[in-house]
Amino acid sequence: MEKEMLALVNFKEGKMETFMGWMQSDEGMGVRKSVAYPEKTIGAMKPDKTGMLFKVSVHNEPGMKEFVSGKHPTAKAIYEECIESAQLWEMSEISL
Repeated sequence: MEKEMLALVNFKEGKMETFMGWMQSDEGMGVRKSVAYPEKTIGAMKPDKTGMLFKVSVHNEPGMKEFVSGKHPTAKAIYEECIESAQLWEMSEISL
């Protein structure tokens, strides 16, 4: 089942480019594809470039939680190098 989620990551100083480069690499795309649909992901950068907010269409919720928490075996090293903190929220539609 597809679920919409928001992920907020705060970068360690000067590590935004390193992390975003990894996210677009073959290795990073493989991890992303294992938990969500990268083609549906929408990202927004904080004005001071210290973090990113991602709207993600998730198909593997346990894997997404593992990825965002920095515990995914393939992503663990890049998280330790680049991520200061991360949070994950579930989204639900509100009828207007």
